Amino acid sequence: MDMLSRRRFLQLAAVTGGTLAAGNLAAQVGRLSSGPRVAFAGESIKIGILDPLSGPYKTSSVHDVHGATVAVDRVNKDGGVLGRPVVLLEADDASNVSTAVKAATKFIQDDRVDALMGTFNGEVALAVSELAKRENRLFMVTGAHVPELTGPGCHSHTFVFMPSAGMLSRAVTPHLVKTYGTRWFMVTAETMDGRAAEQAMAEALLAQGGEVLGSVRTPFGSTDFTAVLAQARTAKPSGIILNLYGWDLVHALQAYTAAGLAKEQVGVGGMIGGEQIGRPLGYANNAGIWGLIWDPKINSESSRRFIQGVIDKYQHTPTSRCYHGYAAMMQILGAIERAGTTDTQAVLRALEGHAFDGLKEGRSYFRAQDHQHVQDVLVGKAYGKELGLGHYQLLATVPGDAVASVPTQPSCRA
Repeated sequence: MDMLSRRRFLQLAAVTGGTLAAGNLAAQVGRLSSGPRVAFAGESIKIGILDPLSGPYKTSSVHDVHGATVAVDRVNKDGGVLGRPVVLLEADDASNVSTAVKAATKFIQDDRVDALMGTFNGEVALAVSELAKRENRLFMVTGAHVPELTGPGCHSHTFVFMPSAGMLSRAVTPHLVKTYGTRWFMVTAETMDGRAAEQAMAEALLAQGGEVLGSVRTPFGSTDFTAVLAQARTAKPSGIILNLYGWDLVHALQAYTAAGLAKEQVGVGGMIGGEQIGRPLGYANNAGIWGLIWDPKINSESSRRFIQGVIDKYQHTPTSRCYHGYAAMMQILGAIERAGTTDTQAVLRALEGHAFDGLKEGRSYFRAQDHQHVQDVLVGKAYGKELGLGHYQLLATVPGDAVASVPTQPSCRA
């Protein structure tokens, strides 16, 4: 975590609007205003968040919890939901299916949570989705992007806040081809997430006139990418696609810098990056063109308010993962407020087709057919220095409707 000096904090506060108000959920969760704490009228509403808080995705996933916590604090300060306080329970899924299902089962059966959220790994998300349907609980996926979640594995109880792999790849590939050229080599994590990214990026590159010269898959949690990048170099690509995330991506980008590939004018990029990668990487090693979920330079009132909330509580600017935790939590709580109850079926109906302020420029909504959050996808070029708030030069804001695929089924399975 980046700790801020008092001077830096004041600089950030000035950029984000100085004294920004906290939240009022009853006013559509977006117009947040600070006020006195109130006495709550009923028992708490419980939300269980599952994330890989250990392992290769741990640094990013901590930020998911940070964002969700800021949302809960704001809502509670303004009176809670339906006059009841909100409590966030958290558990480590360790990027492991059995660990995740065990933790989610405890949330539901022992802790009696009203909804589940979180996860990053595709396999984990699908397993928790099955459990949520069986146990009649809402599950809001904040990190997984595999197409099965809104395709063959689409369930009535699961909503996907993360853009799909297809949305991300279709947004970023035109910029990769324009900047670096058409000849690409891929490095892919041997996971469901990595394979989904590999397929989506390959299809999007071909649609842009690109070609994939070769590819290699690496074990999840790899730390040494020297030999892999040497293999990529022999193919003489114009760029290397890294279908990696978390510490896998950090280590690969460090190896890219050490190998001097940028000096050889071999580009780098991929489907997803963000501040959560740049911080542990060290910004001097950050490079390439990436799909971004959110960026602190988005200049909207709600985005600035969110930024200030994270700065106030955690003394760092928010990342995309903070954004996911915050915005997804706000949608869960907003749906409960609109439904007037925590009854799962009523809350699901309140989410289907719902349009909302997604803290971006364009519109956000949950598509009724497959529960995909259709939203802006950003494209950014990584820089080794600060550019105002954040370390990416924003190249494009691509509307979600322009990159979202047509749903493959009329509705999710009940």
